[in-house]
Amino acid sequence: MKGEDADLVVFNAEIHILNEGNKIVEAMAIKDGRIIEFGPDRQILNKYAYKSSIDARGKEIYPGFIDSHGHLLSYAELLLSADLVGSSSQKDMIERVVNYQDVNNKKIVIGRGWDQSLWDDSSFPDNQLLNESFKDTPVCLYRIDGHSALINDAFINLLGEFQVPDGGEVLTRTDGHYSGLFIDAALMLLDPFIPKFPDAAIKEKLKEIQSELFSYGVTGVHEAGVDFEELELLDQMATTNELSLNIYAMLSPTQANLDFAKEKGIYRNKNLLVRSFKAYVDGALGSSGALLKESYHDHPNYTGLSLTSVEALSSLRDYCLSVNYQLNCHGIGDSAVARILNMCKVAYRKKPDHRFRVEHAQLVSPNDFELFNKYAVFPSVQPTHATTDQRWAASKIGQERLKGAYANKSLLNQFGMIALGTDFPVEYTNPFYTIHSAVNRRTPKNYPEKGFLSDEALTMEETLRGMTIWGAFASFQEEELGSLEKGKQATFVVLDRPINHTSSFMPNYSWLTCIEGRIVHSLE
Repeated sequence: MKGEDADLVVFNAEIHILNEGNKIVEAMAIKDGRIIEFGPDRQILNKYAYKSSIDARGKEIYPGFIDSHGHLLSYAELLLSADLVGSSSQKDMIERVVNYQDVNNKKIVIGRGWDQSLWDDSSFPDNQLLNESFKDTPVCLYRIDGHSALINDAFINLLGEFQVPDGGEVLTRTDGHYSGLFIDAALMLLDPFIPKFPDAAIKEKLKEIQSELFSYGVTGVHEAGVDFEELELLDQMATTNELSLNIYAMLSPTQANLDFAKEKGIYRNKNLLVRSFKAYVDGALGSSGALLKESYHDHPNYTGLSLTSVEALSSLRDYCLSVNYQLNCHGIGDSAVARILNMCKVAYRKKPDHRFRVEHAQLVSPNDFELFNKYAVFPSVQPTHATTDQRWAASKIGQERLKGAYANKSLLNQFGMIALGTDFPVEYTNPFYTIHSAVNRRTPKNYPEKGFLSDEALTMEETLRGMTIWGAFASFQEEELGSLEKGKQATFVVLDRPINHTSSFMPNYSWLTCIEGRIVHSLE
């Protein structure tokens, strides 16, 4: 007679525990959403009386993948806007907006996702063509990175007289008229006129996104920047079980959010955990807003934009330490990264295990790498950015500075861990793109043939840890998530096919995704 009870037994599997020894076992027993034992099939099947079982058919099982930098709410808004992702030209972009408006008839039209680097003319667009199609209806079209937007003259007329805020830029034509391109902090001028989508519509899209993530085996997302209203929406959906995805929320440093952190402290509601703030120190390299120590290669005497001053960053650091919150800073250019690292010197002195993070760290000066180790700063990167940006990165920063760019291996060697994500919807949610980019430094179409800056490639094991246990550690959840050890959540993915160890990309999916022992996705 079997002596112990379990809710679920998973057997006939290749279970990658991802503990320190990287142990692989055949079976595991689960009770109350947690792993109570793992071992050989015979041991687990004979020991436990179980209510249900999963025959994994010899498939690989890993801890649920964690996307350490994503934007659920931005993705939901993109899905509700005119979809400009992958548009092949400015003409194609505008045609998409026209088709969207024909169906939706909006008073103010919003589109998202254009990327001029994909066009034959890769210079920033102006709004002349847009004005021809939309003379009277205001239109705002956000670039894929969310750091710039193209608006038509009808939208400019809504603004009236304005002053460009520090950290922002509004481009003009040679005739002195506005081109319609607003960059970084200048986007704040547009915000009052951007219509809000109804909560019900956002919720439906969030549930669609959750299903998409589950289909890839992604069970957790570090949501990189939410305002107070967005936090309330996520909190409601956690309460009603509409979202079962593990969400680690980084709060935008608004007054409402600062007050929330002071009043609530570390906040958990089921699968929602809040204990960090997100600060933007600079813009994006593709929008020429990343803050560089020296001029852009293609823009002499211009070094980018500063979005958070040294003083403001230091003040936010001290606040985070006072409420026991993490501070995660968007830093893409080498000057921005250096500013964040130097800010962390005080954080390390006051609290060595602060786990403050640099999000992106796309360009790091050679002399600054050691500061990740010296001040215990956690690197959080998105491997697909390297393979996407390789088309134009050298044109922005020159060949010499590429030596410190997209340096995933160098960052890992300094800190000993690295958190990996996608930055969706800037990139796709697909974690297998992340694996291919991190290990092979190539796009899904296997370009470039020899890999982009291939010395900075991660091993397969390092990549998988960056998507699981190190992502959990980067969010103070290593005791709950990230490996399939006894006592931890039974949150895992059964892969449809083995993870690809070859140099060519092969698509993959989740055959079965479980959160706390509950199936949330199945191919059958």
